Amino acid sequence: MRRFVFLTPLALSLIIGAFAVWGLLNDRNPSEIPSALINRSVPNFDLLPLPGLNSPGLSKKELLNLEKVSVVNFFASWCLPCRAEHQSFIKLSRNDDIELLGINYKDNDKDALDWLTELGNPYTYVGNDFSGRTGIDWGITGVPETFIVNKNGKVVHRFSGPLVGERFEEFKELLMLELKLYK
Repeated sequence: MRRFVFLTPLALSLIIGAFAVWGLLNDRNPSEIPSALINRSVPNFDLLPLPGLNSPGLSKKELLNLEKVSVVNFFASWCLPCRAEHQSFIKLSRNDDIELLGINYKDNDKDALDWLTELGNPYTYVGNDFSGRTGIDWGITGVPETFIVNKNGKVVHRFSGPLVGERFEEFKELLMLELKLYK
């Protein structure tokens, strides 16, 4: 019985240690959280436009009527990584083969409008998700998050975090592959 009492904490420590080592050495990327939306239709949503911005709001119906590969980007003016990736979206907006759609997430209307005025508005449509309900329906964990939606309205890729540097290049490659599927 004494051996059991002595060996139990040792065995537990070894098990916990093994999981810790596995977690550190495993080749997985913790920023790549899987999405339940992959290969599924975009969720139902209907967002009003951002007041003061000359851009329509956004809904599932409008997204499905675009008949283009779409990029849906959740952003906010208070989000520093959103600011870092914004120039990437300005460049991407020059591609006529895609629709760049923005969802302003839990942001003050004036701040978001000032932010898009200052940095430029790359989005064809900007929906205002002040309550955060649409973000929940899309399964976002924070901003920025970006989704590639094919012409059939199915989510094919999800990116959590800012799309800058190598991550933006990886994103562009997947986007271009998706565009080739429909040409």
